[in-house]
Amino acid sequence: MIEAICNSLTKKIIKSVDGYDENKADEINFGLQLLIGEVPKFFITFILAWILNIIDLTIISFIVILPYRMFSGGFHLRTHLGCIIATNTMYIGSAYLASILNFDNTIKYILIAITFIFSFAMIAKYAPADTEDVPILRKKERSIKKNLSYITMTLTLVASIIVKDTVLSNLLIFLTIFQTIWISKFTYKITNNKYGYEEYVKLKNVT
Repeated sequence: MIEAICNSLTKKIIKSVDGYDENKADEINFGLQLLIGEVPKFFITFILAWILNIIDLTIISFIVILPYRMFSGGFHLRTHLGCIIATNTMYIGSAYLASILNFDNTIKYILIAITFIFSFAMIAKYAPADTEDVPILRKKERSIKKNLSYITMTLTLVASIIVKDTVLSNLLIFLTIFQTIWISKFTYKITNNKYGYEEYVKLKNVT
């Protein structure tokens, strides 16, 4: 439905602007799909957060995990419904779990240690986790993003130790776990995604 709306709007924009290059239609369509698709997604997310009384934690979630997410990457779902489910699983899920679970210090430190080891291994193997639509092919860029993934993941978990507020500390841990799972091979398989660089290397070896 959203795709049909965007296609219709794209045609109207192209026709209404004199001298507009029709080759730009794909760019306009992509921008419209991004805009129209993202607005309902965030609206639904914040409605759910409001219902669960975790809207403040949800907003914090978007901010604090952004650096790690930006550098480590992750899968992309091709349907807006899938994207909404994935977004809410990560941000609402992390915020809700953080608000209802209370670990003693021993359990908390063990969980942080396990999360660090798991995340370190996943970053080493898969980060930056790109897609076929937006592959990251330059080795220098991949190296920089991988190193920054290590750094941002580590800083997030260190912050979870330093922060005295139990809920915020839990939030940092759960967000790190979710984001790390998001770049894993398992998640790519169940969401029918492929790593862009991996596919590029396969194709290069064949040719």
